[in-house]
Amino acid sequence: MRHEIYSDPEQCRQIWEKVWPAKGIFDLWQVRFCFHEAYLNPLQFHTIENGGSIQGFLPLSWNEDSDKFVFFPGETWKGKTWLEQNRVVAENHEVFKILLDAVPSSLHLRYLSWDSILKGDHHVREDEIGYHFYPGMYDYLFENYWLGFSGKSRKKIRNEFAKLESQRLTFRFNKIKDLEHMFAMNQKAFANDSYFDDPRFYNAFDRLASFLSEMGMLRIVTILVGGKIAAVDMGGIFNNTYTLFAGGTNAEFPGIAKIINLHHMEWSCQQRFDMVDFLCGDFNWKKRFHLSPMPLYEISINKAVTQFKWSSHEKEALCA
Repeated sequence: MRHEIYSDPEQCRQIWEKVWPAKGIFDLWQVRFCFHEAYLNPLQFHTIENGGSIQGFLPLSWNEDSDKFVFFPGETWKGKTWLEQNRVVAENHEVFKILLDAVPSSLHLRYLSWDSILKGDHHVREDEIGYHFYPGMYDYLFENYWLGFSGKSRKKIRNEFAKLESQRLTFRFNKIKDLEHMFAMNQKAFANDSYFDDPRFYNAFDRLASFLSEMGMLRIVTILVGGKIAAVDMGGIFNNTYTLFAGGTNAEFPGIAKIINLHHMEWSCQQRFDMVDFLCGDFNWKKRFHLSPMPLYEISINKAVTQFKWSSHEKEALCA
């Protein structure tokens, strides 16, 4: 077996598309490259090769804020990466261990799916919880899902919906310009805690929306009340899975978040999607709306001495 390191973006793309299984939307090279172009973190893709075959693959980026390697593309907010559906590609325990040992500095790998990690490895621990909705569990009938709520909850939601309808509630879809309202509402609600407070993340999302729109994979849902934008959500569709990336709501319209989330459930039943991925984030509404929890995992290895540093010239060259 031979350990190789790749840093040229074109070589990295070729290896990624050859080895990385495209199960979810975050598995697409173009999706991740939208974030790479915004953050410009140097690449270091590790492979274990044997007789021309790649038996192990670990795609990393260097994050100089934390002085650690993280999963490509290395986008971080307050020290945490955001992109999910990460995995370590390894045929066996030996390859898995070689990949981790070969990284020349500390590393922090987050949002690992359970089926991609070495079960029982002492480096692996539980990370955050992802939340999914499976329309098939309800025979693709929204009414079956709706009846899972208590009578009291259904009555409260109906009353909120009726109040908004009385003010002329309408939907519109896939209007790109509405994303500017989503960004603004998200920033207003979360202030410095909004991802979009970081211009790099904002820029990455702008690139992501453009790519998904060009590919016919983008879905923007906008709710207006009395002609005023009350909520905007951005999602993407790939491999019969509907992924909700981000959203924003107007505090002037209480209950609007419930309405737009229930819309996603109803529409996904109509479309007969395999799954709706609401991503991580321990928001109480996800449990109240009976979403299925999916634990994700992380690997954190702190090496005694930082063995690896890029000069500014090297970083500029590797990011080109």
